Amino acid sequence: MQQALEGVRVLDFSQLLQGPFATQMMGDLGADVIKIERNGSGDLYRGMTFFNQWIAGDESPCFMAWNRNKRSLAIDIKSSQGKVIIYKLAENADVLVENFRPGVMERLGYGYKDLKKINPRIIYCSASGWGDDGPYLTRPGQDLLVQSVSGAIMTSGKNSDGPVAIGTALCDQVNGLNSVYAILAALYYREKTGKGQQIKTNLLSSAIAFQMQDYFTIQNLGQTFERPESKIGHPGNGAPFGMYKTSDGYLTIAMSPWPKLVKALGDESLMRYNDPQVLFDHRDKIHGIIEAITVTKTTDEWLGIMLGLDLWVAKVNDQKDVEGDPQVIHNDTFIEVDHPKAGKVKVTNIPFTMSETPGHIKRSSPLIGEHGAEILMEIGYSQGDIENLVSENIISIEKIT
Repeated sequence: MQQALEGVRVLDFSQLLQGPFATQMMGDLGADVIKIERNGSGDLYRGMTFFNQWIAGDESPCFMAWNRNKRSLAIDIKSSQGKVIIYKLAENADVLVENFRPGVMERLGYGYKDLKKINPRIIYCSASGWGDDGPYLTRPGQDLLVQSVSGAIMTSGKNSDGPVAIGTALCDQVNGLNSVYAILAALYYREKTGKGQQIKTNLLSSAIAFQMQDYFTIQNLGQTFERPESKIGHPGNGAPFGMYKTSDGYLTIAMSPWPKLVKALGDESLMRYNDPQVLFDHRDKIHGIIEAITVTKTTDEWLGIMLGLDLWVAKVNDQKDVEGDPQVIHNDTFIEVDHPKAGKVKVTNIPFTMSETPGHIKRSSPLIGEHGAEILMEIGYSQGDIENLVSENIISIEKIT
């Protein structure tokens, strides 16, 4: 079955997370993503891991997570021969994605103006930390730093905790989504006009836009959010919106009618709090009262009672338990793919379906320069040419020994 982005070629100069996530999404939809990596060492993320643990000896789970459905070309892009190769690839590329610091690609001769001369139809997406100019131009832009500047780091946890980081690289991923959103729009525009264009995204703007509801409230009502001291789930909400300890774990209660919840909890005296302003003003106290009741039963027991009354509730899963969740299993959220070195590895599946052009995971993350020979043959290089490039250290091709 055909895929939606089949025939679209992407030159992926990005590394770490935000750019590789964007290009992986396009690869999942059938685009031919050529990952341009450092000759020899590859993407910086290949050298990073969690727990100081590696897969198959030296493969990074961080890298492998964001780089499936790509082919790797490991090349010295500063060399004259490397530049010839990049320019040849750019001639027929549809999209280029990069997340170097602003100005780096221009200094190398690979800026939008440079490549537009070679290929006016190219869609060129630059993803940065703070923007491509301004007072933070020379600062490193990274997810945790952007969480801090954007205010996102002050939206979780208790007020007395101080800053609490979001426990995943959310800013990187949101900006990756915004990059793909813009690229797909640009591809559609090019189909109508034949014109390529330049796209610029940045972590800071994406992180703030992700908090759109909060900032709209703050700026238009003049009201500042204050985090509660209990596990209320959002600083703008009152009880019961939050997490509650049970006898064997935690239960989340979202937007639920107070009378129904009181019925589920079995304590009619709680109806004295049946007022939205009271539920907000006394949310910490009320949270404690509710939790004193929820700890008396298991999570599953509460789910049976509360779902029976059509309350908005869910079990709080540890990440180690998510794979066994019945809905996660039903959705085929995790699947196995073959990796050339690690064998079968589990990956998160494509998070949506398409009736006519479904996504497909056909490649695991590549070894460094694994596809260099086939990529160069596609643009006219012979086997002898490729062997010379390897011997001159212009490209490198990792092979399984």
